[in-house]
Amino acid sequence: MARALLLVDIQLDYFPGGAFPLVEPDAAAAAASTVLTSFRLSGEPIVHIFHVATDSDATFFLPGTPGTDFHPSVEPLAGETVLEKHEPNSFIGTGLQGILDGAGVTDLVIVGMMSSMCIDSTTRAAHELGFTCTVISDACAAPDLRLGETTVPGASVHAAFMAALDGSFATVTRSTDFR
Repeated sequence: MARALLLVDIQLDYFPGGAFPLVEPDAAAAAASTVLTSFRLSGEPIVHIFHVATDSDATFFLPGTPGTDFHPSVEPLAGETVLEKHEPNSFIGTGLQGILDGAGVTDLVIVGMMSSMCIDSTTRAAHELGFTCTVISDACAAPDLRLGETTVPGASVHAAFMAALDGSFATVTRSTDFR
């Protein structure tokens, strides 16, 4: 078993003052930073993934804006892999699978944003590609969502997506329980 950490889209647009702030992104980034520190100490592979919008109607992660920058708590270090993506699924158009396969990685630990989009999409794709996945729930965050007249609070969105992933596509745990 070889394990790698995927940090997905922990970018400034998702934080207060950004173009699309999520619910509790600072707490999620702090938990992600704890997991990142653990991987750095163990010397296990780390992959930082960031999103740059390519759709003409995009309102955040716009090319050349500070919103695409990594949050300071999870800034990549020299030698850590950094991949740019343009789709919710971190495997599309990034070379991620080849990098992981080349390193002999079989297990992925996934943290980041948004629970309801890129974390869900990336985790499901990873599972379908044969990776064993662990999602660190408190190291992920989601937005409030609307459907018609109904607003679903971000905490509920997050919980629903974590519950849907747990057991079928990943083991979902908390940073305090992760080893």
